[in-house]
Order: sequence, then C-alpha cells, then structure tokens
Amino acid sequence: MNKLKISNFLIGDSEQMDSRQLKVFVALAENLHFAKTADQLNIAQSALSAHIRKLESDLGVRLLNRNKRSTVSLTDAGTMFLHEATLALRQLERAELMGKLAARGEVGSISLGYIGSAVSAGVLPRVLKTFRDQHSHVEMHVSWMETPRQLESLRDGGLDIGLLRSRSQYPDGVAATVLMREQLMIAVRTSHPLATSTSVLARDFREEPFIVPQFSESEGFTDNLANLGRRGGFDAVPRHRVADFISGLCMAAAGYGVVLAPQSMSSLAPAGVTFRKVEDLNEDVELALAFRTRDRAPCVRKFIECALSLYSPKLP
Repeated sequence: MNKLKISNFLIGDSEQMDSRQLKVFVALAENLHFAKTADQLNIAQSALSAHIRKLESDLGVRLLNRNKRSTVSLTDAGTMFLHEATLALRQLERAELMGKLAARGEVGSISLGYIGSAVSAGVLPRVLKTFRDQHSHVEMHVSWMETPRQLESLRDGGLDIGLLRSRSQYPDGVAATVLMREQLMIAVRTSHPLATSTSVLARDFREEPFIVPQFSESEGFTDNLANLGRRGGFDAVPRHRVADFISGLCMAAAGYGVVLAPQSMSSLAPAGVTFRKVEDLNEDVELALAFRTRDRAPCVRKFIECALSLYSPKLP
C-alpha cells in the first residue's frame, strides 16, 4: 500500500476510521507491546487486538509483524501509516483546540472602523491595547472611516464594530452604546483676535467663515453649527466642507475660517491653531461603539465586552 493510498484513506474514509483507531495504533506502534499498550489505554488486550485487526482489514494491509516467538514490529506499510496517522492526529488536535479557542473568543478576526476623534480622545488605542493584552491571537483589521460609511458597512457585514458619532437612528440590525461625551469648542488660527479674547461667545462668530467636516448626511456637525448660529442670533452656514477634522484644522491654521470641533481634536491640531470654549454653547458630542445585533462572532463579543468594561458599567 503506497503513501498516497494511506493519505487518501486518512482524509477520505471517515466512516471506516475515527481518531480512536488512530490513537490506538500510534500508542501500540510506540510501545510495540500489546499488554503494555492495553494498560496505558485502559482497555482489554483483546479489545486492543480487535482494533488493530479492524484497522488492518479496513486498510487491506498488515501494519504489524507479530507472533508468539518474536517481538512486535512495524511492517513497511505500518511505518508509513504511523507517520501519516501521527500527522493526522496532530491536525485533529489543532482543529479541536482552534475550535475551543474560537468558541471562547480567543482566536478569530475583527474588522473595526473608527473616526478621528476615537484616536484623539484616546479611546481606540486604549481599547486595542487592553483587548490585545487579553486576546493576543485575535487578528484586528482597523480602518479609518467616516460615520455614514461605518453604518453602511456594519449593516452590510463589512465591519464587525464601529467607533463613530452617535446617531438618533441606526440601520436595522445595528445597535450602539455611547462610550464617552466631549465638549465642542471653536478652533481658530492663533493670530485670530478671538484666540486671546477674555471670553468667547457664539455671537462673536457672526462674520466668520465656517469649515465643517461633513459627509453624505445631514445629521452631524452641520446640526451643531446650526445650534451655534441660533445661540449667536445668526444663520451659520458652512463656507468650506472637508472630509475630516485634520483637513479642517489645517485650513483654520491657514486662515480660511474656524472649525467647531470636539475638544480632544486639539491633541491632533497642527501648529498655529488655538481651541477656545464658547461660553454660551454647552453642547457635547458623543462617541459610540456600534455593532450588529446578530451573528456576532465570539471574539467580536469579547471586544465589545472589553470596550464597555472600560467606558460603560453595563453591557448592551
């Protein structure tokens, strides 16, 4: 019986052979002694002999040389089969281990989307580090993505988890929990008169051009800007729309306008930008953890639990 036939038998004839037969043969091949092997496996010697006879019958070849006057030894086919059986058992053990680890959320793959504020507020690095300390074998695929795209990708299954701006409504099958809130501030160029003003009020921005990170939806920072205008008694209309806060802050540093931004973005601001609190605008923005309500892999569930343990006292 050649190696190809033995390999094909191991991977293709599960009705005839199970892992128990392989373990019995490997143990006997290592001991080359029926009584010793039977004791090791805690089975009767007659049962051990029956296992081996059945295995040889299924394979159609003798695996062992044995008689009353000589010690047990492997045939050439037995030596070849021992190698293949050992490899098969190792693969089975690995598969079983991987299955158990996956069930516990200790292996797997997670696709995570995030917005810039998740970095500037320290949420993303903190959660990633804490999760990796506990689940180092889980693969993380992390991508910057604006909130609307994250919601679409969560709904369609492209993302497992999102760190995004909270919304009044979410797509079907998507839920979210607020992790943190932070105050909105105005970012102006450092040479702007308001950068050193004793106090800053909403009405002070009546004539200012606004730079707004706005994507493909009406909900978001455009609403916050409208609220600022109402406080100041004017119609606040975006002059420049950009893809992200970093772009907006760079334009503010260059004098193109001012940016209404979360306080944490000051940590990522370029030189030449000053953040000021608007005294009569007590408005916060929320950073939320979003996820699908169904079909969550165990490792995804573990990541959610990790994030909420750091930022929220209760699970969703």
